[in-house]
Amino acid sequence: MIKYGIITGASSGIGKELAKIHASKGKNIILIARSENDLNELAEELKSKFKVEAKVLCLDLIQEDAVSKIQEFVTENKIQVDYLFNNAGFGGFGVFSDRNLKEDLDMIDLNIKALVKLCHFFINHMKEIGGGKILNVASTAGFIPGPLQATYFATKAFVVSFSQAIAEENKHLNITVSALCPGPVATKFAETAKMGDSNMFKNAKSPVKVAASAYKGMEKGKLIIFDDWKLNFGLNWIVPLLPRKLVLKTVKKMQAQ
Repeated sequence: MIKYGIITGASSGIGKELAKIHASKGKNIILIARSENDLNELAEELKSKFKVEAKVLCLDLIQEDAVSKIQEFVTENKIQVDYLFNNAGFGGFGVFSDRNLKEDLDMIDLNIKALVKLCHFFINHMKEIGGGKILNVASTAGFIPGPLQATYFATKAFVVSFSQAIAEENKHLNITVSALCPGPVATKFAETAKMGDSNMFKNAKSPVKVAASAYKGMEKGKLIIFDDWKLNFGLNWIVPLLPRKLVLKTVKKMQAQ
């Protein structure tokens, strides 16, 4: 069987950069996202530049049967997946009660439900092939409540907690699970979340740098991967000591447009 890595949300941003890094190491890749043209273009680039196999699955992971289609594809093609990058996700700006509820439920389906399904299937798959690595893209948002992005911050808190728990459960099986927790990143996320003018994204980092930090941390088997030591220090040593109402007020102000 030939080994592949799988990257969701691979058509742009962090996912696209992770795909390039993975392929640059001579590793085959399966690219998953909704944008078929972007995926095909990236696949051709990776095959040409790095001489690896790059397969495309055009799927919307919000759909109930999407993960089942990934499972069937892997099984039918006798593919061994030793790397899983759960990168797909989106956010949304606004007062929760004023937002379209379906958008927030779709957010939960993608950011949490699809990620859990993929982790469940591929952890069992990795047990059979002797190990593997999982990178779940969370966020620094996972460490604090997020007024004006209440559901998004909550989904990332789930990913941070869930990733650490399953990492501990599987460490003896040569399976590592890491949660990437970047600050604001210069991707399509801000546009999708309708936060293009938010103060939070004024100094957003390049997805190239974030992906590089993520891949390096994943290879080392780190539980939590921060792309900035200042964020690490602040969230772990300063924020927990502050009054909760002050934290909420500050986060809300940072997100204001």
